Amino acid sequence: MPGRSAVPGGQRPDGYRAKRGQAGPRGPLEEAGRASAGKTTAAARAVPLIVVGAAGRMGQAVVQAANSAPEFSLKGLVDLAANLRAMGGVWSAKLETLARKGDVVVEFSSPQGCREAARICAAAGATLVSGTTGLSSEDEDAVREAARSIPILRASNFSLGVAALRRALADTLRYLPGWDIEIVERHHRGKADSPSGTALTLARDAARIRGLPANGALRFGREGHLGPRPADEIGVHSIRGGTWIGDHAVLIAGVGEWIELRHVAQDRLAFAHGALAAAKWIAGVGSPGIYTIEDVLDPGTG
Repeated sequence: MPGRSAVPGGQRPDGYRAKRGQAGPRGPLEEAGRASAGKTTAAARAVPLIVVGAAGRMGQAVVQAANSAPEFSLKGLVDLAANLRAMGGVWSAKLETLARKGDVVVEFSSPQGCREAARICAAAGATLVSGTTGLSSEDEDAVREAARSIPILRASNFSLGVAALRRALADTLRYLPGWDIEIVERHHRGKADSPSGTALTLARDAARIRGLPANGALRFGREGHLGPRPADEIGVHSIRGGTWIGDHAVLIAGVGEWIELRHVAQDRLAFAHGALAAAKWIAGVGSPGIYTIEDVLDPGTG
């Protein structure tokens, strides 16, 4: 998919040369080098940040947010060379040549990119914040293996509003035993995985609260003559189209009444700011392991 970030380790585009004195319009990625170079001595104490998947939608949002955050110093942007050729002036490098102990790597790429980033960070002693969804069990195993030696923060969604939605869902379900639960998510036409990682997180939260099996209770869409809806079923439905950034609704239906809990993301910067909050928090965590956005929100954890 054009623009989708993949494996960390993209090369500098063929024939790229920085031309002295050349000027022109610059986007957030083009500004990254200038922002890093122009930081004052206070930046020496800033968190060194590397963005993997820097050419992707979320990568660009993270770079844009980091450029205006003095607590970070952008050290490098990593992506496939093929994703950078149309973005003049953007440099790229292999993650393994950049990552060092004390760095925080923020990764929004692909399952393969996530797995490689975890391996490289573990070898270098860098800390990892990962937001890639759609991981296989093998990918998850690789992340867990890396987390034996470094701190890794994983989240399917870095929005603080989604974190609040999860807490609201947990509170609501405790008051409404036996009510039916259906989850509907909407995303742009380019999203590769379905259902979204956030929808799966919400569904698994609901299953855990209800005491249902994490996977056996979930039904992904419905078609045909299925008969009455089982009481211990949690429906998960995906819609793809247009430019929806992220819309998650949890419908909780009783007899003659229902409740809808919903979160709508209007700008990817909401996720980017959450990812940077996670990066700042985990930079101060010394113990290896897997952490979540909940750890960032709750004081005294870590």
